[in-house]
Amino acid sequence: MKTFMKGLAVAAFLSLAAMPARAETTEINFGFVSSESAQALKEKYTPFINEMQKQTGLKINPFFAADYAGVIEGMKFNKVQVAAYGNKSAMEAVDRSEGQVFAHTVNKDGTEGYYGLLLANKENTALNSVDDIKKCDKSLAFGNGDPNSTSGFLVPSTFIFSAMNIDVKTCYKAVTNANHESNAMAVANKQVDFATNNTENMAVLEKKDPEAFKKIKIIWKSPLIPADPFVWRKDLDANTKGKIMNFFMSYGRQGTVEEVKAARELLAGLGWSTFKPSSDAQLYPIRVMELNKAANKIIGDTAIPQADKDSKVKELMSKKAEFEKLMDTQPNT
Repeated sequence: MKTFMKGLAVAAFLSLAAMPARAETTEINFGFVSSESAQALKEKYTPFINEMQKQTGLKINPFFAADYAGVIEGMKFNKVQVAAYGNKSAMEAVDRSEGQVFAHTVNKDGTEGYYGLLLANKENTALNSVDDIKKCDKSLAFGNGDPNSTSGFLVPSTFIFSAMNIDVKTCYKAVTNANHESNAMAVANKQVDFATNNTENMAVLEKKDPEAFKKIKIIWKSPLIPADPFVWRKDLDANTKGKIMNFFMSYGRQGTVEEVKAARELLAGLGWSTFKPSSDAQLYPIRVMELNKAANKIIGDTAIPQADKDSKVKELMSKKAEFEKLMDTQPNT
């Protein structure tokens, strides 16, 4: 996955040259998906937005919604022009909201990805691994993620529930959908037995609420998930795209020694290092996971006649093979 991610750099710049002339934008709304409360997100990202505003000359308004769908819909109706997404929500924005990936985050340690998690309370001695959640006896309360979350929903759905033919709605006594912060606190406070989360949010929780963090254990860790992408609307004018891209590629890299140091400290506070260019190709692995999940669901559905099942699975696997081929042809630069 790391090698694949390195192959995205060139593609991000190519789309800028071919854009038709449009009236230049002076103000944009920048969306942030709801991994935490709106107030927490505002406090977290306002310094970054201020820096972006200062260096691009654009008026930038942060946009927070109650859930991931709010930002996706905001972009669809041009209420949001740029957004920081997870991969699953970015895919929805690309498919439904005229979105286009242009950059991605890099963790402050230099890694280009993160991991989905299942959490349980440390005092719950009955839950220690993924095997302990397989019993579908309606004895467990499950804190699932936002349906548009990569680590909170798509990844556990693909690698655990679909793969094991588990229908969470019938398997567990209660299933709630919430953001990462709410799920972690629900586990810490024993409001649910287990819940989805990711390594990025757990690092935030450790700093923000160390007492709650100490009450939580990890019972499952996913394969590496590609780093979070930034997405803009495709119809944003080329000059504005250039300003935004220049900020993302230069911030923390260019300026005086003091300016670079201050920028990197601000990024580190968000868990980031300097950004890298990207493209919609970053989403190929996510599309493969979605198709795999859909195929597993069909395979486990006893209501579908075998002939129809075989036909539908064949079609999904054909699409999956197409995306896997595209992944293999990405340049390793």
